[in-house]
Amino acid sequence: MEDMVMLITNVGFPIAVASYLLIRFESKIDALTVSINALTNVVVNNSKDGTKNV
Repeated sequence: MEDMVMLITNVGFPIAVASYLLIRFESKIDALTVSINALTNVVVNNSKDGTKNV
């Protein structure tokens, strides 16, 4: 029983923290991807017609 508690303490907590961080960062990465795609479209449009689209 004591070995099981030590295993959960040593392995379970880092797994829980890593899972939490991955879930939190996923939404932020998705938002950054959308922003990068929008900026890419602006750059492509600016290079095509020479105007500034902001």
